[in-house]
Amino acid sequence: MKRFKKVIAAVLTAVIAASLLAGCGGSGDGTDKRIVRIGHNQSSTHPTHIALTAFEEYIEENLGDKYDVEVYPSELLGSQTDMVQLTQTGAIDFCVASNAILETFSKNYEIFNLPYLFVNAEAYHAVMDDTSITDQLFKSTEKAGFEAVTWLDAGTRNFYTVDTPIESPADLKGLKIRVQQSPTNVEMMRLLGGSANPMGFGDVYTALQSNIIDGAENNELALTDNGHGDICKYYSYDMHQMVPDILIGNYEFLNELPEDERAIFEEGFKIINTVEREEWTKAVDAAKERAENEMGVTFLYPDQEPFVEACQPLHETVLANNPDIKPIYDAIQEYNAKYADAE
Repeated sequence: MKRFKKVIAAVLTAVIAASLLAGCGGSGDGTDKRIVRIGHNQSSTHPTHIALTAFEEYIEENLGDKYDVEVYPSELLGSQTDMVQLTQTGAIDFCVASNAILETFSKNYEIFNLPYLFVNAEAYHAVMDDTSITDQLFKSTEKAGFEAVTWLDAGTRNFYTVDTPIESPADLKGLKIRVQQSPTNVEMMRLLGGSANPMGFGDVYTALQSNIIDGAENNELALTDNGHGDICKYYSYDMHQMVPDILIGNYEFLNELPEDERAIFEEGFKIINTVEREEWTKAVDAAKERAENEMGVTFLYPDQEPFVEACQPLHETVLANNPDIKPIYDAIQEYNAKYADAE
């Protein structure tokens, strides 16, 4: 199946690139509409796809005589890395990218990989809604050929394991935990006492099933949408990361839009954010209910403070190595102080 998807992605990528090189960016219905292609790696039932479909409808309602928006889910246009590269070149116009990938283009994105950066979801959302903070991140990749246009809530990342309840850092000792392929995440696991196993997300289920790893870390949807709850029976809300997904757009396309059309697109980006966050809340509630009642997953709520203390040296190291993000970090701490008592 994975090989089949790669073949399809390669064919689609070649077709798209060929059509653009030939100057055939128009719609296939015989009109001169400009096709706007958007790719992402989630299913067609995921909050991300639902939000992008709402964007498609809004743009076509308001600019349907000029644009035909096409949304490609489930890595149909390739992996996230592939899609970012296609967005850079203009072969596609938008894609959803992970923070880890964007970090390779701008070190400013490194800040979101810091564990325990936000005291709670309220502080996280407030920071991401503050354009005085996000603009300096979103525009930092312009020279790479793209810029971020909005953020998508990916919830909180927490540890989940096959048969070991994680209620303190000591419980992670000796456990092999899959993490995202980032040096920051590897160091986080070292500080918490576990053994980091970086690997692609698509390989996690098999690795859990074959006991290559003892657990992983992600949001609740990984339990249900990806079947990890069939194997992992403990999900621990240590809330070590709140990392947004980012919708990026080709810089040239965005900046060649007439002012009135750009305003409509900007409103569409706001719709994406609003719809995705609403759908995310519903999806998490449904995932928790299914995981607990149908898959037998136990949800744990450990004291977060020992985890926070263990990871504090990582904050100091990252800030020392990348002083450019210190103002952003300080602004986040102000929001943390403001929302520290939020429930």
